[in-house]
Parts: sequence; structure tokens; C-alpha cells
Amino acid sequence: MIRLLDLPGGQPAEPLWVGHLLRTSLAASPMQEIVYRDRLRYDYRTLRQRIGQLASSLRRLGVTEGTTVAVMDWDSHRYLESYFAVPMMGAVLMTVNLRLSAEQIRHTLDHAQAEVLLVHADFLDLVKELADGLPRLRRIVLLEPAAGADLAGVAGEYEELLARETAAFPFREFDENAVATTFYTTGTTGMPKAVCFSHRQLVLHTLGVLGALASPQFGQSVRHGDVYMPLTPMFHVHAWGLPYVATLLGLKQVYPGRYDADLLLALRRREQVTYSHCVPTILQMLLSAPSAAATDFSGWKITVGGSAMSTALARQALDRGIDVFAAYGMSETCPFLLANRLLEQSETGRRDDEVATRCLTGLPLPLVDLRVVDEQMNDVPHDGRTVGELVVRAPWLASGYVGDEEASAELWAGGYLHTRDIASIDAAGYVQIRDRAKDMIKSGGEWISSLQLEELIARHPGVAEAAVIAVQDERWGERPLAVIVPRSGAGDPPTLENITLHLEAQVAAGALPRYALPDRIELVDALPRTSVGKLDKKALRTWFHRGN
Repeated sequence: MIRLLDLPGGQPAEPLWVGHLLRTSLAASPMQEIVYRDRLRYDYRTLRQRIGQLASSLRRLGVTEGTTVAVMDWDSHRYLESYFAVPMMGAVLMTVNLRLSAEQIRHTLDHAQAEVLLVHADFLDLVKELADGLPRLRRIVLLEPAAGADLAGVAGEYEELLARETAAFPFREFDENAVATTFYTTGTTGMPKAVCFSHRQLVLHTLGVLGALASPQFGQSVRHGDVYMPLTPMFHVHAWGLPYVATLLGLKQVYPGRYDADLLLALRRREQVTYSHCVPTILQMLLSAPSAAATDFSGWKITVGGSAMSTALARQALDRGIDVFAAYGMSETCPFLLANRLLEQSETGRRDDEVATRCLTGLPLPLVDLRVVDEQMNDVPHDGRTVGELVVRAPWLASGYVGDEEASAELWAGGYLHTRDIASIDAAGYVQIRDRAKDMIKSGGEWISSLQLEELIARHPGVAEAAVIAVQDERWGERPLAVIVPRSGAGDPPTLENITLHLEAQVAAGALPRYALPDRIELVDALPRTSVGKLDKKALRTWFHRGN
């Protein structure tokens, strides 16, 4: 019989609660700064006061336990305050994906039953357009002063509302399994699906990420004394959970608002930012910005996730002094599952090996049970070559999709969450995502990894970006099509001939099978992206349907 802990006096165990992430920073770093662009800075004690004032203001607007409060804002101190205030009062924070279509945003707000909306002036016209289709939305708070805010239900402007309220909100502890946040996945078919996370899951995820990012010996770390600036939108999976980590550590935090490359680099210089995280396109934007040439990037640690980081981009970042490394997760996983780190100090003359290692998807976080399995859920060999689906378990994973039992059952078939990503794992435990299951190309009975082809094509000096999709072929079933953005100023544009010649070296080295060589390339000005900056292969397949 399992023996349970018998606490003296019947004292209940303290719940894992989002508000507890503030304790250490308030005790150890009360004077540390929160910075918003060049407009505002205050310390952690003020942060806690403003959290109380925001909760008091929301309560006056009718927010109670279980009420959904939605936010439409750029990366700001206000977003950070809502990350804490809303869940701490027992309400549910909904982060609205600003890059969805108007109809998708309307659907998500309605599905989440949002009653109060905190909205930046930049999105007021959109809210006016959607208002008639949101019968549950009762009150609107303007995050910045806005002219012409003649919208029904406007309660006032954020700072004015906070100024009227006391910081002494009576926060109480409640069940740690209460829903804290909800947001919507950016799938490639149908409307976005809702996932929710509890206080317990957010706290455990924070500790798991901290355990992974604070442990590396040779860099790739986040530690006390770092200066944190997110380059991932705060509507996207809790900005990967790093604002919670930064707050727990009591780090100086810098919030840049709407992204502008030169502003981001100016903030990096002025505030001495040492840690950020972003998708590959943002890193490329920073390195290509007009002010990049005059910027010292050394000492900047950047985690790259959302999509695969090419070795060319990693090398470019390393050459500028950025300690760059990959990580992996998904909306359904809160999101971190894997983070990269070097297990040994790089040796002189092994730069290529180091770059390749930094681009590997990474090692599992603490508490993550990770497997790479075949179709029968058998583990594949840990040889770094054999591929299978990545399936996971961890204490912070979503239990399913709200209101979609069929999709939830598919997600958790066999007792593990199915990522639908094809991966390999080596003897050291490093995982490498090879492709999304739906993006693998089956040609003549053989599988071709679109990610591998993209990586190798991107090494060509005339290529800025590359995407590979399957197109129908009468003889082989499917064949790879390479869609390429030419590099500006690189001379002659890429052609099928010179791309093939470039790849032949990889074939000769045994890194690429000959049947994977593309039969066709297409040049485009830009590749389509999803709402969170990932490559949109659904759009590409639509463009080039059946090879047209």
C-alpha cells in the first residue's frame, strides 16, 4: 500500500501558485529594474504594487475567479503585469495572437468567452470590426491613450485606472490546478485550437526551464545577473515561459514594444542585454539591420526556437560574438521540452562540429520523459540516424484541446503526447528534429527530409533562405521542390544547375542520398510565414499545388 505524507496538525501542503514566482525577486532583488522601451523604468517593488493595482481595477470591472481576461498588446511591462495579476486573482489570462486573421481572432475571443479585453491603440480598429460578433465581451481597457476610441464598453485608459486603485488586493491561494492561462495553437488546418495551463503547470515549467538553462558549464545559460529582453511575442506560449523565469531570478527585464531591428539593437546597447530568445527570422533581421555593423554583439546569449536554425545562420551569429543555441517546444507543451548545450568545451579547429552541435534540437529538460518511436510505439535505436516520431510526457503538458475530444485523444494516443515531429536521438541523448511528419517527402518509396535539404541548400552563397516541399510526380509519387530567396548582392542568382552542383558535394560525402536532389527550384522575394514566424509550408503547397 502506498504511504501518503502525514503532515503534522493536518497542515495542507502549500500549492504551486504563479504568485509564488515573485517571492524570491522581491526578497533578493527588490531594486532590480523593469524597462519599457525608452519610456518607463521601475523596480520589482513597483511591479508588485502595479500587479495589485491591476487586480483591483479588474475586480472593479467585474472580473472574478474564472473570468477570462484577454490581452492584445506588443511586448510591454503591461503584459508582464497581466502575466501575474490575472492568474493571481483566480481569473484566466488569454493572450491574443495578433497575427491571426480577423476571423480567427474573433473565433478565439468568442471560444475563450473573454469578458474583458486589454487592448493597445494599434488594434482598436480591429476590435471595432469584431465587436458585434463578441456578445460576451463586456469591458475594454485602453493600454495607451487613443484618439477616437468611441467603442462601446470602454472602461478607461490603463494607467488612469491603475492610479485610482489600491495595491493591497486581497490575493488568496486556491487550488494549484486552477486554469491560469489559455491561448490558441496555430495549426495549418481549421480554426486554432485552445489549450489551457494551470498554476501548477506554469510553476513546474518555470522550474524545468530554469534547471536546463542555468546548468550549462560552457555558456548557453540564463543566470542571476543577466539582463533579459524577449524577442518572442508575449502572446506566443507565454513568450516561451522566459518572463516567468526572469522574474523568479530577479533579472533586469527590458520590454521593447513593437519590434524594430534598430530599436532592439539600441536597447541591447543601452541596457546591456545579455539574454534573449527568438525565431530564426528575427535573429537574421538583427544581423542584417542597418545598425548591425556598428553593434557589438559579444556577450549576447540567444536561444533560437520556433523552427530549425541553419548552420549558416548559427555561424553568422557566432562570428559576431553571439552565444547562439537551439531549443524546442510547441504550444501544447507550455512550451519547452528541449534545450541545447555544449557538453564539453569546444576545441580549436572544431568550429564546424560546434556549429553543428549548437543547431541540434537539444537535450530534454528535467522532468521530461522523451522517446523517439516507430508506428508501433517501439523505441528506435539511439544511433543519431534512425528516425521516428517524438513523443513526450512531462508535468506541464496540456491535457488536450478544449472542446475537442477527438483531437485530444489523438494527441495523447498511447499515453504520450504526440508532437508529430520526426526525429532521431543519439547515444549522448541529443535529439534532432528531422521534419514535421506532414512535411516528409516520400519519393519512390524512400523518405526525404525537407529540413535537411533546406539546411544544405541554405549553405549556398547565393541563398538567403530556402524551403522545400513535395510536389506530385507521376513516376515517383512525390519529388522535392526547392523554393529559394536569393541573397541580395550575391551576384548571379541560384539556378537548378548550380544548386545541384552545390549539393553533389554532400552526395559525394554521404550526407545526402542522390534521390533527394531536387528536380526543380523556384525563386521568390520572400517565404510565407505563420502568425508566430514559422515557415508556412501550407501556403507554399497551395502556391505550387501539383507542380503548377
